[in-house]
Amino acid sequence: MSTPPSHRTRVRRVAENAAYDNAVVHAIVDDAYVCHIAFTDDHGTHCIPTACWREGNHLYIHGSNGSRMLKRLMEQDVCVTITLVDGLVLARSAFNHSMNYRSAMIYGRFEKVPDDDKPATLATFMESLVPGRQADIRPGSDKEHAATTVLRITLDEAACKVRAGGPVEEAGDEDYPAWSGVLPLTRVRGAPETAEGNAAPVPAYVLDWQRRA
Repeated sequence: MSTPPSHRTRVRRVAENAAYDNAVVHAIVDDAYVCHIAFTDDHGTHCIPTACWREGNHLYIHGSNGSRMLKRLMEQDVCVTITLVDGLVLARSAFNHSMNYRSAMIYGRFEKVPDDDKPATLATFMESLVPGRQADIRPGSDKEHAATTVLRITLDEAACKVRAGGPVEEAGDEDYPAWSGVLPLTRVRGAPETAEGNAAPVPAYVLDWQRRA
């Protein structure tokens, strides 16, 4: 499903890299652990990184009830950004160097998730980090849930830009004796490191998480 761009999401610079499909937005959010949220308050303009996850067509975040940021996010429109870098693109000229990337910009206003829905939503967050983890740990207590605010923002007003492939060379640079190409960048999932004093065996779902690198 494709959402028509708004005046805020229409990509004008390198518009051929733009995407407005829900599937593209969802895939970028699902591949990210952190988003950056820009907002303003009496102290100025801020852009704060925070953990995020997706359920349906919403991006979710959470934090302490006393968070200055969470309070502001329900009072004003904000911009949420995610950037995933997939490679460095080296051209024969300095001017034409680039990056392969997937990025998303999301506009709107956060809303508070009802208290009755918080336990299930936070469980989904845990499963988005490491599938299988929620069933293995002590669930959150009523006190912990009461101290936590969960917010969500719809992904309806969002735009993505995606670049893939090799360098675009200037006419006349084809014979310049410099190497050109792509240096791929990937995330590597390392071996689990057991906490000091923990005698529990490494669970299968943790090993599965590592193997999915």
